[in-house]
Amino acid sequence: MFTLIVTIKSLRPPKCDINSTCVSPTTFQYSFLCISLTLASLGLGGTRYILATMGADQLDKPKHQQSFFNWFVFFLYAGWIIGYTLLIYIQTNVSWVLSFAIALVVNVIVVVLFVLGSRIYRKIPPQGSPFISIARVFVVFFRNMKIAEPVNGKDCYLYQSEDSKLTYGEPTKSFRFLNKAALISQGENRVNGTNKTKSWSECTVEEVEDLKKLIKILPLWSSGILLSATIGVIASFTVLVALVMDRQVGSDSRFKIPAGTFGVISLVFTAITSSTLDKFIQPTYTKLTGRRLTYLQRIGIGHVCNILAVIGFALIERKRHKLIQVYHLTTQQNAVAPLSAFWLIFPLAIIGIGEGFSLSPEVALYYQEFPKSLRSTSTAMVSLHIAIGFYMSSTFIDLVGRTSNWLPNDINLGRVDNACWVFAIVASINFSYFLLCAVLYKYNNSDPDLDDVRYASN
Repeated sequence: MFTLIVTIKSLRPPKCDINSTCVSPTTFQYSFLCISLTLASLGLGGTRYILATMGADQLDKPKHQQSFFNWFVFFLYAGWIIGYTLLIYIQTNVSWVLSFAIALVVNVIVVVLFVLGSRIYRKIPPQGSPFISIARVFVVFFRNMKIAEPVNGKDCYLYQSEDSKLTYGEPTKSFRFLNKAALISQGENRVNGTNKTKSWSECTVEEVEDLKKLIKILPLWSSGILLSATIGVIASFTVLVALVMDRQVGSDSRFKIPAGTFGVISLVFTAITSSTLDKFIQPTYTKLTGRRLTYLQRIGIGHVCNILAVIGFALIERKRHKLIQVYHLTTQQNAVAPLSAFWLIFPLAIIGIGEGFSLSPEVALYYQEFPKSLRSTSTAMVSLHIAIGFYMSSTFIDLVGRTSNWLPNDINLGRVDNACWVFAIVASINFSYFLLCAVLYKYNNSDPDLDDVRYASN
């Protein structure tokens, strides 16, 4: 549909020349564009991290699943790098039609390859909506709130065995108050050899334990929101600051790097870090320390890198602001400071390295620790906190702009560095919160083949 928009003139308003009256798009043109954007959002949401879950389902060993997630992130970011560089270059210098046509052809090829492999995929049959199961646990819990928990509870809780037969079982002690949802209601279910009938009057121990696993990991997940917000803030400030820095390459002043292109640097370093995490970084760390980096340690490295990146960005902006004052450039609107924009490579590279350390381990952690019924949702949870984080970054920038004079239209008259220092403090507080969550967190999966579980237990 996007290819049609840039190809067929009737699907877009006529070209608007400078100093001329522009013709507004028609209702049909607006509708066609909105439908295209909606389909793109649905397609992205239905593939990006669901593909990660499906790929991991094809593998049995957690070590191989972790390796898959690393390479998944690598190819995901490699695709973005191609889009942000090659396709945008074709759009701006050759043809919009050609760039969208290339994207269309690539997508068709991808769909064909995906369908051709469908016969050999390991397909996990759907088990019904896990969210209904979670809602049922809460409903039954509130119904049973007034019931006293039995002293000898093993024979009083409903348990569903692997062959889907109902037996007795005892839930764990964590979040003990939720155990009442699995109490057997007399006269409503028969035990020993009878399949469970889904109802809103009682739940099995497994359903209660699945909810507990979700509650236990949500604090860790929430700490990732500000992690993503940091990336969003730096991404926004990078474009603003790069516009007023020297982007000239060599002595030829006619060629300048576009301000929006600097964001590709973090993507490149994320892809590099993800692809070398298992093959180089992890083995090197093991040789030096005799231990392996756990999932939580890798995510923690991502937090530290983001804090360092914000501090580095603040120092660069402080230097740029001083040069503006020294050379008396404040009288010129959006004057370019005599400071190379290549300095921005350092904080952007640190952000990319941090994301490379944290993103794929975070996906792997959720895949491992979420209930099996929520594995598709588990990998998508990363996408969710990225979305919330970027919304929060926009809110932070808007709030700073409204409550201070740090972000005026002409940022040479403002103090972007002060805004960065504030967010560095926020990110540091969030890191402390993450450390608390990580120390208190107990792994659900006790599989001895999982290196992370073994070393975390030590």
